[in-house]
Amino acid sequence: MLKHFIRKKKAATEQTDPPSVAVADLFPSGEFPVGEIQHYKDDNLWRETSEEKRELERLEKPIYNEVRQAAEVHRQVRNYIRKYAKPGVAMVDICETLENMVRKLISENGLHAGIAFPTGCSLNWVAAHWTPNAGDKTVLQYDDVMKLDFGTHIEGRIIDCAFTLAFNPMFDPLLEAAREATNTGIRETGIDVRLCDVGAAIQEVMESYEVEINGKTFQVKSIRNLNGHSIGPYQIHAGKSVPIVKGGEQTKMEEGEFYAIETFGSTGKGYVREDLECSHYMKDFDVGHVPLRLPRAKQLLATIDKNFSTLAFCRRYLDRLGETKYLMALKNLCDAGIVQPYPPLCDIKGSYVAQFEHTVLLRPTCKEVLSRGDDY
Repeated sequence: MLKHFIRKKKAATEQTDPPSVAVADLFPSGEFPVGEIQHYKDDNLWRETSEEKRELERLEKPIYNEVRQAAEVHRQVRNYIRKYAKPGVAMVDICETLENMVRKLISENGLHAGIAFPTGCSLNWVAAHWTPNAGDKTVLQYDDVMKLDFGTHIEGRIIDCAFTLAFNPMFDPLLEAAREATNTGIRETGIDVRLCDVGAAIQEVMESYEVEINGKTFQVKSIRNLNGHSIGPYQIHAGKSVPIVKGGEQTKMEEGEFYAIETFGSTGKGYVREDLECSHYMKDFDVGHVPLRLPRAKQLLATIDKNFSTLAFCRRYLDRLGETKYLMALKNLCDAGIVQPYPPLCDIKGSYVAQFEHTVLLRPTCKEVLSRGDDY
């Protein structure tokens, strides 16, 4: 009996393939893996040995542990999805496989733990905010460049992390440009660093790359109207923008802030506009009470409040909750300014965009790249 118990316990602390064991069960101590630690530069090096700063970190430990759990879920899910997402697989299957795995591994629990925003799986010249709506038959192709951008959260502490998949080696330099630009942005990030300085460093690295596609050479461009951003509890964009070109704002990063450091490299104009059918929506974080006349809009808002609050959602998530014929009510909520639509963001047709992104925490003593993994 004892042997059986021990064997069972051991099995419960090993991940399956495909992953199905909740990450909380893999770490029975309740302590989750620490991300990559990077040191602050020059004037901030004193922080590492400051007893006062260390004490601040001890007080914040429960929050660090929550977001590290979300990061570990992200790593395990994306490691599987890298193998699963191959040419010939339908985009909707990629998204639903990924999302169901997140729900399982994070032990989804209402607004306490779950998916932080819809799975972006934008292809080629679409840079961001595309996920299939119901009935979409798009299938991943060998010559596609797919940005997989998905988020996990525990108690509203969000991991926002993305990578690019391409199967044709012709695109390797494009992916390398975005990956190295993101790593540069992470290295430059720090307490009291000006946001504009991070942007200038990112652009310099990104635009040092060229890519040859079907015999034509393109300089990789940073998309000038896309940014990284600060992250707050239940708030994916918390007010500060991290540019990926020079000339941004002089505002400084501060101790204790979370940042999504993300870069987008393009073979197109390096400028995106809204296009295609909308799938992503999010309740305005600061919206107060807005009177609604339509009963259906009130009912839809109640569903949004209960299931997503101020986290982003997509039409597939409403379908999954059993909502039907909601497009008019959703438009009503958007027109009233309660919900914001986030249509796909596209460079010029025929171009290719790559993206990499990590969530970074500016701890009092050091930087922690929470979502770093062996893959990127």
